[in-house]
Amino acid sequence: MSVIINISRRDFLKTGAMIGGGLMLGVFPRFEEAYGESAAAFVPNAFIRIGTDDIVTVIVNKSEMGQGVYTSIPMVVAEELEADWSKVRIEPAPVDPAYNHTVWGPIQGTGGSTSTWTTWDQLRKAGAAARMMLVQAAAETWSVDPLTCRAENGFVIQTGTDKKLSFGKLTEKAAQMNVPQDIPLKKPEEYKLIGKPIKRLDTPDKSMGKAVFGIDVKRPDMLTAVVARCPVFGGKLKSFDDKKAQAVKGVKSIVQIPTGVAVVADNFWAAKLGRDALEIVWDEGPLSGFDTKKQREEYASLSKTPGAVARKEGDAEAALAGAKKRISAEYEVPYLAHATMEPLNAVVDFRKDGCDIWTGTQFQTIDRNSAAEVLGLKQEQVKIHTTYLGGGFGRRANPHSDFVSEAAHVAKAVKKPVKVMWTREDDIKGGYYRPMWYDRMAAGLDESGNLTGWKHTIVGQSIIAGTAFENALVKESIDETSVEGAQDIPYDVPNIIVDLHSPKYPIPVQWWRSVGHSHTAFVVETFIDEAAYAAGKDPYEFRRGLLSKDPRTKALLELVSQKAGWGSPLPKGRGRGIAVHKSFRRDYIQRRESGPEQFS
Repeated sequence: MSVIINISRRDFLKTGAMIGGGLMLGVFPRFEEAYGESAAAFVPNAFIRIGTDDIVTVIVNKSEMGQGVYTSIPMVVAEELEADWSKVRIEPAPVDPAYNHTVWGPIQGTGGSTSTWTTWDQLRKAGAAARMMLVQAAAETWSVDPLTCRAENGFVIQTGTDKKLSFGKLTEKAAQMNVPQDIPLKKPEEYKLIGKPIKRLDTPDKSMGKAVFGIDVKRPDMLTAVVARCPVFGGKLKSFDDKKAQAVKGVKSIVQIPTGVAVVADNFWAAKLGRDALEIVWDEGPLSGFDTKKQREEYASLSKTPGAVARKEGDAEAALAGAKKRISAEYEVPYLAHATMEPLNAVVDFRKDGCDIWTGTQFQTIDRNSAAEVLGLKQEQVKIHTTYLGGGFGRRANPHSDFVSEAAHVAKAVKKPVKVMWTREDDIKGGYYRPMWYDRMAAGLDESGNLTGWKHTIVGQSIIAGTAFENALVKESIDETSVEGAQDIPYDVPNIIVDLHSPKYPIPVQWWRSVGHSHTAFVVETFIDEAAYAAGKDPYEFRRGLLSKDPRTKALLELVSQKAGWGSPLPKGRGRGIAVHKSFRRDYIQRRESGPEQFS
């Protein structure tokens, strides 16, 4: 069966690809290679396939790691399409420019709580365009005015008559329709799915054990590998003796790769026992004597000196010096591993003419390109199959593609399909942590207990430095992810300074869950409580008095306090606290819309 789209690729590239609130219409490149030519009768755009069996498949370009995008994204499409929800299916998107992030630039990825709002307009228009083409197809079939027809629950119906055709019956005709350019969208009051309680599409397979995570993938003739890595970051291999490891039943080969020594076996346990039997001599490098106590002392010392200024209003130093009461505090948080439920893993099937990779990834483009470089292939010769992720929290959006590149190295060495697995211990010790942070705070209060000055000095490694996002997110020595939630606090303080030190340490770090907010929310709100206590004021009333310039946050605080019964008596032995924090504010994110310029 041939798919007919009445728009040329040249015209599509000229006018059809709109990013950030727009729409990507047209069949994405290599559709037939990805799904087979007979996969669908109607392919109106890169996100939708409708078969003659009425099944609507939504191609999801975000990774499902438990957050629900395999339901929320299809909901947005189905809402405008007027699809029958019981016939909606999901499929992970291949790596293709059609699925690039609409804000980050030329990269396909998931993270930063951006999936819904960055695809909202794009997906609504994709669904609405398909609906309009189906309606047009029905109208031409019946020789009636399209304005007399409507789509509803998987059918196109002519108003005032008993005429109706299912989407599946209209696919061949709809495939011949022009892609509409003027695409009206529903009003919120017309929504039937969005905002309503809907059963998740991924729940049945997960409940039945059918959902395939990266660690579940099996391929014909596949081997399993684990890697012995230097126990000290920055170290390297000096020598190894594998005689005992080779004697372990099931071990097939032992190969040296850039990150260490890979033990390849018939199964995980054999590979693990083989690794245990290795005799390795490591050059532990410059970090062999690393001492976190000394690092903490260096951080504390830095926090007493001026850093790069992230925000400055008024004269905080003068306000603090002249305050009726001054308080201060230091806060420390440690390096933290992502600790996902599913340890890192990747399956790589490398051949001379191409490669297939199955993994739970948040950075499809970067992983695809990195693997291609390792394997000496063209980027288009590498296909990423995104599985379910047993947790991600940013770890599977590694800017250096560490676990996928490593698996590619192993596959290149053994020349067979191989699954490289990390143990739980490997995962925790393997690095790319949330940085250790040290925050020094000071605040001044007047006679009435009002905040007059605020100083916040932050010390911690940059998670952006050295990555493809550096040019976009590091401005004048300020990594914005380090100070988010601190430089943009909602409280109205007349004199404020927030500054930053970003010391360089060879301990690998990256984004972790709520990124900068994972430490700034704790620090700012805890210190606000300290200030309220010093002012002799109720923590809720103290915050409320500082939110006159942020009515939305003030209204939220008031609602929460009301729902919590703030101020009402509590049973003996009970306590009550309150805090308010803005994380991933959309207006803040939109100031950073210039993503990485290129990913090689």
